[in-house]
Amino acid sequence: MPHFVIDCSENIIKIKSPKEIIQKVYDTAESTELFDKGDIKVRINPFEYYNIGNTKDDFIHIFANIMEGRTVSQKKNLSKRIITELKSMFPDVPIISINIRDFEKATYCNKSMV
Repeated sequence: MPHFVIDCSENIIKIKSPKEIIQKVYDTAESTELFDKGDIKVRINPFEYYNIGNTKDDFIHIFANIMEGRTVSQKKNLSKRIITELKSMFPDVPIISINIRDFEKATYCNKSMV
């Protein structure tokens, strides 16, 4: 169920492979034990064109979409653990961030539900 969408500058995937980055986010999310095994989805979108405060500084931002029901403390731990791992992988990247959004169970639908 959880979706982690990684937006980053194109240079990021020259420093580490998309596969390595995706796996690191996957493994870190899985290690929190907040999600059922096999449910985590991770994608990456490298950008050639962007503007960060009128610079071309490298960046990584993760949009995490998870089903409602986790506590603020659990979500804070998830955020910190992912950012800690990425900071270790990319010590020279000035912008590494994440935000977590909750899906509403009442309005969520997927193919198997219809």
